[in-house]
Amino acid sequence: MRVKEIFENKVKEAIIKAVEKGELQGINAVNDFKFFCEVPKNKEFGDFAINISSLSRYAKLPPVKIAEIIKNNINADNFDINIVAGFINFKLHEKLLIGILLEILSKKENYGKINLGNGKKVNIEYVSANPTGPFHIGHGRWAAIGSSLAEILKFTGYDVFQEFYINDAGAQIKRLGKSLENRVKELQGENVVWEEDLYKGDYLIPCAEKYIKDNMGMNFEEFAKADMLNLQKELLEKFQTHFDLFFSETSLYKNNEVKACLDELKKRNKLYEKDGAVWFKSSEYTDSQDRVLKKSDGTNTYLTADIAYHINKLKRSDLLIDIWGADHHGYIPRMKAAIDALGYNSDNLEVLLGQLVNIIENGEAVRMGKRKKMVTLGELVDEVGVDSTRYWMLMRSIDTTLDFDVELAKTKSDKNPVFYAQYAHARCASILRKATEESVDIVTKETVAPYVLTDEFNNKINNPVINSIFSDDEKSNESIKNLLLRLEEFKSVVEVSSRLRAPYMICKYLQDLACDLHHFYNFTRVMCDDKEKGNVRLLIVYAVKNVLKQGFSLLKVSAPEKM
Repeated sequence: MRVKEIFENKVKEAIIKAVEKGELQGINAVNDFKFFCEVPKNKEFGDFAINISSLSRYAKLPPVKIAEIIKNNINADNFDINIVAGFINFKLHEKLLIGILLEILSKKENYGKINLGNGKKVNIEYVSANPTGPFHIGHGRWAAIGSSLAEILKFTGYDVFQEFYINDAGAQIKRLGKSLENRVKELQGENVVWEEDLYKGDYLIPCAEKYIKDNMGMNFEEFAKADMLNLQKELLEKFQTHFDLFFSETSLYKNNEVKACLDELKKRNKLYEKDGAVWFKSSEYTDSQDRVLKKSDGTNTYLTADIAYHINKLKRSDLLIDIWGADHHGYIPRMKAAIDALGYNSDNLEVLLGQLVNIIENGEAVRMGKRKKMVTLGELVDEVGVDSTRYWMLMRSIDTTLDFDVELAKTKSDKNPVFYAQYAHARCASILRKATEESVDIVTKETVAPYVLTDEFNNKINNPVINSIFSDDEKSNESIKNLLLRLEEFKSVVEVSSRLRAPYMICKYLQDLACDLHHFYNFTRVMCDDKEKGNVRLLIVYAVKNVLKQGFSLLKVSAPEKM
């Protein structure tokens, strides 16, 4: 149980006692009241606080009087209580802080794990770019967020399946094939007239060279699609983004799933003909108007195959999570309408809408676009690195536009958020190495035995005996307490980031934990003369390293041992 929950429960139990004793007349449904444990702005008041002022309107008593009554009904074990106006403040004793450390040492890489999902099958679909060229920067943001969210959901008890939808059945594939044909002709010395809607990027030149060398009997469309998709898959793997399935849109037609959906909608009287087209009665549901599924020329709209695809996923999953660009917001109500019309529950579809990424280079925004010279995700990763690119893509909420400062992301300094967080992990690793390795006295040049032997320290991790974590130094004690409370906060952050589908909260937490670790290091001598205290401080460092590593793993960012 989290520390905040302990105090929330203590207050609820105390109110029930007070009501039963007739001390809080007018209050009878205590379970309907919501109490939130917060960190007070003034740390002198306590480590945590709960505002009970809302009870005043029911009990007809001043908040401070109600708070006193509640306080008198709490058995204060391992904490002190004081009242400030309508706030009940709690100050932790050392024993509670030791409990936090012992829990981390006991659970290790499972610290923070909770079972929110209870094995619920979740299908996360993201990136899903047309196989018509390299990924742009926005695809990188969806890749980072989707793959990190998958890790967070797995960590919180969901059965996660990651999927990439290949839009390979539309006119864009024909244009891609024609574009490759033009590049091949140019390489063979022919003059080519480019139509306006073709893909003119230089990225098709290597593809054309491969085609000339060995086209394996494939036509231009097949060859270009296969080559582009291979390039996309290679970059995704490099970018620490793994998909369980690359689902081809064309398979929906081959397996008659698109036709089956149209037939079912017709059977349910959800279609009608108008102006030679087939319309879906989506306005009967969540949509603002009806939508065309089959155009007057007999071809299907994008929506038609997408409906079939989502029904396919719903047959395999309990919950669908799609990550789309913000410009697709109008697509949500029509997709939910189709799901409901076909007898499924549209509440089982969640859509996360992502804002754009602005690449800032030398203080200026860099333009991107498939049909012009571009800054691709691959180019960005090559310049900045996988870790920095992923971390920067994850640092902001998905519904916020992200300014990606290329120069800052490359900087090895505290100003670069990913460097700052990773350095905290490397610092922990360095402290632990120095503690368990021999050293040389700089004056006598003699070999000095390790502060603690590796086997001995491992035994302390697995069988910890901790009597005290504090010393006579108040600043050191404060830094230790803040660090341990921050470690305890990891459990709450994991839960909330899972519930809100918000990996950026893990990034913010790692920044805060790194800050507390550096503060602790500045005010606390770890390997001090008092070996008992020193070993406990090493256990604290080990705990910080453990939680940092777990946080990085949820982001799919590396946790370096040295920097």
